Amino acid sequence: MQEQAQAQDDLITRAQAWLAEDPDPETAAELSALIEAGDTAELADRFSGTLQFGTAGLRGEIGAGPMRMNRGVVIRAAAGLAAYLKAQGHDGGLVVVGYDARYKSADFARDTAAVMAGAGLRAALLPRPLPTPVLAYAIRHLGAVAGVEVTASHNPPRDNGYKVYLGDGSQIVSPADSEIAAQIAAVEKLADVPRPESGWQELGDEVLEAYLARTDAVLTPGSPRGVRTVYTAMHGVGKDVVLAAFARHGFPEPVLVAEQAEPDPAFPTVAFPNPEEPGAMDLAFAKAAEVRPDIVIANDPDADRCAVAVPTGDGWRMLRGDEVGALLAAHLVHKGARGVFAESIVSSSLLGRIAEAAGVGYEETLTGFKWIARVEGLRYGYEEALGYCVDPEGVRDKDGVTAALLVAELASVLKEQGRTLTDLLDDLAMAHGLHATDQLSVRVSDLSIIADAMAALRAQPPVSLAGLRVVSAEDLSKGTETLPPTDGLRYYLDGAYKARVIARPSGTEPKLKCYLEVVVPVAEASDLAAARVRGQEVLDAIKKDLSVATGI
Repeated sequence: MQEQAQAQDDLITRAQAWLAEDPDPETAAELSALIEAGDTAELADRFSGTLQFGTAGLRGEIGAGPMRMNRGVVIRAAAGLAAYLKAQGHDGGLVVVGYDARYKSADFARDTAAVMAGAGLRAALLPRPLPTPVLAYAIRHLGAVAGVEVTASHNPPRDNGYKVYLGDGSQIVSPADSEIAAQIAAVEKLADVPRPESGWQELGDEVLEAYLARTDAVLTPGSPRGVRTVYTAMHGVGKDVVLAAFARHGFPEPVLVAEQAEPDPAFPTVAFPNPEEPGAMDLAFAKAAEVRPDIVIANDPDADRCAVAVPTGDGWRMLRGDEVGALLAAHLVHKGARGVFAESIVSSSLLGRIAEAAGVGYEETLTGFKWIARVEGLRYGYEEALGYCVDPEGVRDKDGVTAALLVAELASVLKEQGRTLTDLLDDLAMAHGLHATDQLSVRVSDLSIIADAMAALRAQPPVSLAGLRVVSAEDLSKGTETLPPTDGLRYYLDGAYKARVIARPSGTEPKLKCYLEVVVPVAEASDLAAARVRGQEVLDAIKKDLSVATGI
């Protein structure tokens, strides 16, 4: 009993020490109320550790305390990054800071610029909330030594995040993440971090104009531009830049989903602001039913992802990221693109088939554009979670704006031929087999559930799934001949369908994700419908057995 009382006293003492330093009146008031109420359970959650800085930077719920996203945590992160950059010999170098329209994003961005200026680095702040790819472009365009984007991408409304890029314009990977984390841990008191009131550069629209000019490289001069589009920004920052890009290149102005067109950190019309989530595209489909466009395009809130939907007989269908990834690859091949086509291990093997047939290079990486962007000679990279890098010389990250342009060009080319994106998907299935993919994705409130599921799979690997024998089981945490270690498991199944399963914890959300693929041979066009039905049957059976194997 005495030990429990002592622990609670220590907790209150730590909370009071944090409160004394909190530079944000809102989070200070929140923490003060928790202390006064004696809410030790909530305080224990917020002070159970510190939000960990990794290859995704920081991401978490906004609130007071070291386990939340707040100005105190961000100032420490910025100070750690500044110390890391100076230790790498970049004293006086330029750091570009961008931000989205989420709660506190502008505050976190200004704090970062102030910390960089106070540390003897030069800082430049983008003029307003803009797409993440504009920041990724600005790093290389301005010759910066690093960049920071304040965003939580498509996470729930109460989240925010802190994404770090180095001077090559790509996101950090190991060992930079752990070295920055060590510098963050060395920051003791916020009062020791200089934060001047000025001293950084407020950029104008010149960087955005340069980014838009760079989009010229994505399209073929004189290519068809006739596709009609419904577009949703999903309450994010994509609208103005997408409209400017479409106008610049002579496409018809997209019809906007008005309810989701303007930035709104509350994301009032969606449960989760992610085009992949159930219901997120309902308003876009309603608008499409009204105006009958050729395609629907959506960005996520920071516009680094691009979703595409196509008309069906009685409505609209969201294309899977793997389908869009294959379509863009086929289009680039047709345009004569050379270099390396790359994807992460969780994406469809169809890209490798397309690359092999075209005689272009192909490489598989770990999950995330921080790895894809580092592929030597990269010409095109994609990931199944709606991320596409179609101009790596301009933006070494996924870019939902240039991807939207390339999709629009492809759809325009096909429209002029009296064909559709669906027709091209049929062509690819005929040429390479029907690559059917699906995902078992489980969101949890307790991260231990994910750890337990991965432990269960490691302790008792499945011997068969959907009646197909597991012929190969790889624990990716041990690394492979071509991949560094990562927390994941990969299974290959016996039989003609070349079925594959990968299970891994999400790097950015509290989710366990299992990625499934089967390849159904297709001999004739008349076989396509049956192949799709059979592919989904096998995927559904694999999902059912996998749910049992993971215990969730």
